[in-house]
Amino acid sequence: MTEFAWTPGPEQLERANVARLMRAHGISDYWDLVRRSQEDPEWFWDAVVRDLGIEFFMPYSKVLDASGGIPWAKWFTGGTINLTHNCVDRHAARTPGRVAIRWEGEDGATRTLSYAELRREVDRLAGGLCGLGIGPGDAVGIFMPMIPENAIAIYACSKIGAVWLPIFSGFAGGAVASRLQDAEAKVLITADGFLRRGSVVPMKEAADEAVAASPTVRHVIVHRRLGREDPWTEGRDLDWADLVAGQPEERPAPPLDSEHPLLIAYTSGTTGRPKGAVHVQAGFLVKIAEEVAYQVDLRPDDTLFWVTDMGWIMGPWELIGANAAGGCVLFYEGAPDYPASDRLWEVIERHRATILGASPTLIRALIPRGEENVRKHDLSSLRILGSTGEPWNPEPWRWFFEVVGGRRCPVINLSGGTEVGACFLSPTPLVKLRPCTLGGPALGMAIDVYDQSGKPLPPGQVGELVCTKPWPGMTRGIWRDPERYIETYWSRWPDVWVHGDWASRDADGYWYLHGRSDDTLKIAGKRLGPAEVESILVSHPAVAESAVVGVPDEVKGEKVWCFVVLRPGTEPTDALRAELRALVERDLGKAFRPDAVRFVGALPRTRSAKILRRTIRAVALGEDPGDLSSLENPGSLDEIRAAR
Repeated sequence: MTEFAWTPGPEQLERANVARLMRAHGISDYWDLVRRSQEDPEWFWDAVVRDLGIEFFMPYSKVLDASGGIPWAKWFTGGTINLTHNCVDRHAARTPGRVAIRWEGEDGATRTLSYAELRREVDRLAGGLCGLGIGPGDAVGIFMPMIPENAIAIYACSKIGAVWLPIFSGFAGGAVASRLQDAEAKVLITADGFLRRGSVVPMKEAADEAVAASPTVRHVIVHRRLGREDPWTEGRDLDWADLVAGQPEERPAPPLDSEHPLLIAYTSGTTGRPKGAVHVQAGFLVKIAEEVAYQVDLRPDDTLFWVTDMGWIMGPWELIGANAAGGCVLFYEGAPDYPASDRLWEVIERHRATILGASPTLIRALIPRGEENVRKHDLSSLRILGSTGEPWNPEPWRWFFEVVGGRRCPVINLSGGTEVGACFLSPTPLVKLRPCTLGGPALGMAIDVYDQSGKPLPPGQVGELVCTKPWPGMTRGIWRDPERYIETYWSRWPDVWVHGDWASRDADGYWYLHGRSDDTLKIAGKRLGPAEVESILVSHPAVAESAVVGVPDEVKGEKVWCFVVLRPGTEPTDALRAELRALVERDLGKAFRPDAVRFVGALPRTRSAKILRRTIRAVALGEDPGDLSSLENPGSLDEIRAAR
């Protein structure tokens, strides 16, 4: 059994937010809290609302209403709420000078907004939107870089009850259009552009292309981040500054039904048709606030910095979670390794970030730059490390824990998804941690591991990750496609959410992920998660990162192809290729010896740093890769094709 790498000390046991919750309910053991939250979710989520001070204008009459069926469960029914009131207004009234948002641009520009300043900007934009005829239920696209105006737009829409669509800032016009069309958006909020790796990323041109194909969009609101001269359509296009000029600086937050739609979060599908996960005012707020408070232990004096884009679920997660607690969120606009490879660590040092979230892929990409890049910066402000997006390999996890966190910060490894609205699995600072673990079920989440027949598996066996009870942050369906929602998540076993991840737990109850279940390798009747092979490959000192896929084989059913990125200065030789194949065979057995090891300069990934295995497989086999709108580095696909 792997030894524990981190054990909570007196500070965590006494001061952690989740410890406060436990004391209030007479619970002394964290795992007892997990079990009670699973067995009695209505008790738990009501306790969360009270512990975190989430304010309803009208108290809810029922915590959970599953009368319409588990997949269509409703939460906090009979109550009214407003997300922006909870994340902005109440803090602006009580602690107006506290910093709500810090921002740094790639060009070194910085900006801060106090809660009072944030409320003023939110209310001015809310007034401008109302002046355009936007009201409750109207869809508004938000296609912006990681700048304060992105947060202002989110809160303005939330305040007036408009439904916002967070759209990845790097999308081309076609990908933006597909989301605007699906939601029948009336307004698109965008910027003229932003900076990434020293170059201008134009956004207004992509917005124009998208709106030309989206007949429901009546107005385009443009924030001039760079002061560019953009194409302009009179009557349709509006300058942000002109729209908010003269608007009242304070407007009350209207009470909205707990189940009032809040946002539509789109995920890319393999068919090229994005799925719009619908989230609502109360459920999303309560679940996100709970996670950020208990999992990464955010307090009002903390600064949370998650390396992400608002178009991915972790963008809304960090913003809403940090501000619900009255804390600060840090936005960084550009690439984390530009203009120098230590930019990420420089940003943390300059803004004294206390909680850092990064994907395993990002950490693997930064490791070859050397430990000195990290050690020359003062990262003593950090007290929590977070990660999500994919399974860890042991060596990168240890580097993150030891080099970045100095062995004093727990790695809160969490996993969920856009449709989940948050997390299924996560530890808290009260949990001892082994490398790569996700701890256990996130609080309030009834998680299990099933075999192929739908029976729970014992510890030590890999199976399907499932959820057997509803939770507040779950999507209220796929926008305008309820059948697809049921088919995707609820059709395999009655009233059981099947997430599409392979998971297992060890004898001590610590959970691990093993990759997507639809990525599973099936070789000579044996099933294997690609992450197991990838962990072996990246343990070799020559390998920076890898992706493993299964391809058809007449004899075995599938055979293993490995795509490997080498560390700088390493030559891609046949001898190294043979060495890597032998390494996998040694650790997993002859049946899993890779059929091919192919060296590439980069792996295709999203801007949230998730490696796209299914895309790699499709390109390697000459098949249609499906929707590529979330791909950050399309040139990497040429390398995959060339390596075939």
